[in-house]
Amino acid sequence: MKVTNRKIVEFIRDTWVIPLNNNSQFATENNLDEKTVRRIREDGTYQISLITIMRICEAKNIKLSKFFEMSGL
Repeated sequence: MKVTNRKIVEFIRDTWVIPLNNNSQFATENNLDEKTVRRIREDGTYQISLITIMRICEAKNIKLSKFFEMSGL
């Protein structure tokens, strides 16, 4: 389970957080706390919650199933 969670966090980080290069903007656009974005970006042990994934999917206008497909799960 930890490996799956890590893949999800790394997918979000590498696909959306790092390219944007602005934690505050990503947080605002995705209805997240900036601390959560910092954890996604920097914390190698961060366990992402389903609600966080759902908020990102809603902001990106993608279905949860599509998100997991995109992340390779």
